[in-house]
Amino acid sequence: MTTSSTGAQAQDGNMLGSLPEWDLSHLYPGMESQAFADDLARAEEECKAFAAAYRGKLAAMAAAPDASEQLAAVVARYEALEDLLGRLMSYAGLVYSGDTTDPKRGKFYGDTQERLTAASSDLLFFTLELNRIDDALLAAAAAKPPLARWRPWLEDIAKDKPFQLDDRIEQLFHEKSVTGRAAWNRLFDETIASLRFNVDGEELTLEPTLNKLQEPQEEVRRAAAEALAQVFRANLRTFTLITNTLAKDKEISDRWRGFEDVADSRHLANRVEREVVEALVKAVHEAYPRLSHRYYALKARWFGKDKLAHWDRNAPLPEVEMRTIAWEEARDTVLGAYGEFSPQMADIARRFFDERWIDAPVRPGKAPGAFAHPTVPSAHPYVLLNYLGKPRDVMTLAHELGHGVHQVLAAPNGALMAPTPLTLAETASVFGEMLTFRRLLEATGDKRQRKAMLAAKVEDMINTVVRQIAFYTFERHVHTERRAGELTSERLCELWMKVQSESLGPSVDLRPGYEVFWTYIPHFIHSPFYVYAYAFGDCLVNSLYGVYENAREGFAERYLAMLAAGGTKHHSELLAPFGLDARDPAFWQIGLGMVDRLITELEELED
Repeated sequence: MTTSSTGAQAQDGNMLGSLPEWDLSHLYPGMESQAFADDLARAEEECKAFAAAYRGKLAAMAAAPDASEQLAAVVARYEALEDLLGRLMSYAGLVYSGDTTDPKRGKFYGDTQERLTAASSDLLFFTLELNRIDDALLAAAAAKPPLARWRPWLEDIAKDKPFQLDDRIEQLFHEKSVTGRAAWNRLFDETIASLRFNVDGEELTLEPTLNKLQEPQEEVRRAAAEALAQVFRANLRTFTLITNTLAKDKEISDRWRGFEDVADSRHLANRVEREVVEALVKAVHEAYPRLSHRYYALKARWFGKDKLAHWDRNAPLPEVEMRTIAWEEARDTVLGAYGEFSPQMADIARRFFDERWIDAPVRPGKAPGAFAHPTVPSAHPYVLLNYLGKPRDVMTLAHELGHGVHQVLAAPNGALMAPTPLTLAETASVFGEMLTFRRLLEATGDKRQRKAMLAAKVEDMINTVVRQIAFYTFERHVHTERRAGELTSERLCELWMKVQSESLGPSVDLRPGYEVFWTYIPHFIHSPFYVYAYAFGDCLVNSLYGVYENAREGFAERYLAMLAAGGTKHHSELLAPFGLDARDPAFWQIGLGMVDRLITELEELED
């Protein structure tokens, strides 16, 4: 007889305490509310009115004596529209993420996406036309107020100029995205959410099944890994088709826009130079032996094995108690760590708890994983978790609240300049994790517990740096080979096993079944080449934390100022006050060196 995941999670919930669910009424009262319907209609009307008022007129405005005032008024109106559109789409996306298997929510999300895509097509001309204005005229107008407020944004969108297409082609790409990329993304989400995994007679959704890979009992981990492999393989054709289709869709777009490398469009979106990313990837590849290979050899010895089965990779250390951490304790731990660093940071994070900006319970159909959604500057962020009381769940809470704090601080920049490139977006989240980890470590006197905590942190760092760069390498192989034709399921599995074997090293035994584990990684589907941003952020945070340890006075103020800058500055400008430069190849060695030192500390703790 099978036990439903709902029942099992309810039992765990008794140990976790009362888990919060978010209050989306801060955005709209409900899917069928008049407020949502009115705003959607207003957005559609305003988009048409904006196009009628300004299309084809920006160049003349830029040549006028009062160019700064005229253009500033148009940009302000455009920004307000972006905020309204973002609020509507954020609400639909958050409602949908609460239960992606609910047909009513799915229809609401799909209908909203279609209407907003159609409405926003009337706005496409704006940035394209701005980029066609004579550079000298636009620079002169942006050099003085009131347009000077948006100067960083104007300079930012100018970087897209070489890759812009004719207005009608841009409109076609935009409108076709609903039935193209967005539709395949939704198919992936709904497929993943509908999967059920039978683990020793217990029917589970994806998140609780993945969570069992961290259980103390090897038989439980093995059963979970085998259940994952069985279900992923049963759906392999669907995941292969989705991957091939989206890779081809990206190749068509890249070819039309003139991007040379498969990842160049992501680098442009991240406002980071290709050579910076290549230096990071090269540094991590070269560090595989002294980081992941070395650590997993050490862990295998702890488990009394020559090699770890892949389901043992994230297992807790033997003979160390694995306790369930109640929600209230997790909350106090993270807020305490944030407060020691900066009372302002803790005050912002506390609002997420007090004002119901967090959705923590595991529910059937709920989106897996975790995220912090910024929504729009006129509202506030929301955090989604699947909290099960594991130590890593506490780190995830710290991570997502870091994003949330960042998003709150950047919001005053407005809808156009609050968003941060992915490479810097991970800085606050990983720094929040580091603060929480250090606080917990300092409070631990027991040698065995300290060893377990250090091991967990090293594993998190390896998962963030080594594993994500391996993911990036896998994506590069897939997108490069896709240019020559479709990849079979077998070929995708071969590429996955190759990069995983290289990155994890000879002390991890990738057993049959692991070859299909690429299928559930959402970043491959939603944000191609996103994954290197995690490694970028982790190495950057390790470097920042080193600066903090050596010179704490005034650091918190500089750090919060960096977050408050949002998307108004390049990474080189943001890091300059800390004496750091990501363009220096030696920069990455600073961050990787911290992982190396933690592994050395673990080796010294061996009995």
